[in-house]
Amino acid sequence: MASDTLASTARTDAQISGLDALEIAGREKELSRASRLWAATWPKLAALGIAVGIWQVVVWTGWKDPWALPGPGPVFADLADYALSSALWDGLATTARRAVLGFAAAVTVGLLLGLAVARSKILRAALGSMITALQTMPSIAWFPLAILLFQLSEQAIFFVVVLGAAPSIANGVLHGVDYVPPLLMRAGRNLGAQGLNLYRYVIAPAALPAIVAGLKQGWAFAWRSLMAGELLVVIAARTSIGAQLTYARDFSDAERLMAIMIVILVVGLAVDAAFGAADKAIRRRWGVLDQAGQ
Repeated sequence: MASDTLASTARTDAQISGLDALEIAGREKELSRASRLWAATWPKLAALGIAVGIWQVVVWTGWKDPWALPGPGPVFADLADYALSSALWDGLATTARRAVLGFAAAVTVGLLLGLAVARSKILRAALGSMITALQTMPSIAWFPLAILLFQLSEQAIFFVVVLGAAPSIANGVLHGVDYVPPLLMRAGRNLGAQGLNLYRYVIAPAALPAIVAGLKQGWAFAWRSLMAGELLVVIAARTSIGAQLTYARDFSDAERLMAIMIVILVVGLAVDAAFGAADKAIRRRWGVLDQAGQ
């Protein structure tokens, strides 16, 4: 009887120690997540601090007058006021709407064009190099034609955003399809995947990392094209981030001009972080992400 009691107590102690071990492991896991977050954050904070420090040193040298190159203090003070004003959020709403619509249209055009050229040898021979040439063409070069076609309007901005982003997305699709292993293609055909099903179940998943890279590059071109468009095509009835940048330049408001530039940079970093998260999720699903190094 005593031996049964001792055995029961030992089992209870083992269960408790097991639960304690699980709790300790959970705490260690949380700690490691915090450590990984800090490891990913501090280099960015350090780079920001170095950039602001260099900026302040340049201001102290007196290279330019304060009205042309203000220091970090006045700029960040103006940025705080700007963030609390309706001008920022109204401008961001207009710019975000243009960015989303233009990028969505560019994604549609780029994916369809890339798939069509990837599937047809004739189209590849005819349009393959043309897509690359369009990608290397500066977005600003399209604006004279866009203004001739659509005048100073939303359509002119939309036209340039789509032309700026679609070739990069199409090239991402082409490169992704080109680097699908032939063995994987043969395995898919042997399993009965033909025509569109081959693209849907075999080629598209295999090419997804390259497609995401093309989308990321396409967004960069779209954002640059949009900012150039808003600087050139100012529609008085619709405020935007680019239009406010133009107004700040016209009125020699250097603090506001640099505050708006910081907003543009932050938006770009936020979208880049979203694409980075998508890329990490794809690599994790593929099993090529080092879990210890996340």
